[in-house]
Amino acid sequence: MFERVGGQPFFDALVDRFYDGVASDPVLRPLYPDDLSESRRHLALFLGQYWGGPSTYSEERGHPRLRMRHAPFVIGLRERDAWLRHMRAAVQSAGLPPEDEAELMEYFEQTARSLINARS
Repeated sequence: MFERVGGQPFFDALVDRFYDGVASDPVLRPLYPDDLSESRRHLALFLGQYWGGPSTYSEERGHPRLRMRHAPFVIGLRERDAWLRHMRAAVQSAGLPPEDEAELMEYFEQTARSLINARS
């Protein structure tokens, strides 16, 4: 996937589009720090690595441990749905072939479900 979509620049742009939505989302914005720069960078590096790119994320931050990193935040259905709404919009606006778009969204939907830790 990493090579098919054009490498790290694709994931950087995807994450920028995603965080443009998060920045004004009343459900998600309170879960993030005031400055979204590091959050953007971490997610872009993680996604690039996950999809076959360099291991920069792990070299800088260690094992991803997604559930542990997200444990301090209340993530219920409302938060999951808001997160997926912004990620889906970011993915759909990328102009990918349908099979690549579907593969990305399947991963995001599965991962978002796995991070739910509260009822909402």
